[in-house]
Amino acid sequence: MEAPPSVLEDYWTPLEEVKDMRVEAEAVVKDVLFAVSRMFVSQSLASGSRDLAYINLETREGQHYCLELSQAGLKVVGLGFDVVDVGYSAPYHETVYSLLDSLSPAYREAFGHALLSRLETLANQRLEEDDQ
Repeated sequence: MEAPPSVLEDYWTPLEEVKDMRVEAEAVVKDVLFAVSRMFVSQSLASGSRDLAYINLETREGQHYCLELSQAGLKVVGLGFDVVDVGYSAPYHETVYSLLDSLSPAYREAFGHALLSRLETLANQRLEEDDQ
């Protein structure tokens, strides 16, 4: 007779399926660095766990934030580099773009300019292809 499944099995994620959030955090930083003043993965808040990472952010407006990255998404956890304020309450964002859009009008402007520049480049490439 086989043992009944454990209640915990429904919530258990095998270790090989857990994303390494520090690797994810590096990718997040690389993706939006063009639109912020500074952004880097925290070395002093290394969680010792693969499922959590912290990112320090300085917006173009000069505001400093500490972000937490987990499977739930990104959220502000402190108002300063390497600051985790357990009393600070902020919503999770599914993407870094959503989070930055809520924090920084200058990010929105930089993102818009980058998008416009990319579209112009694509349009020019298309014109060059048509001319050939």
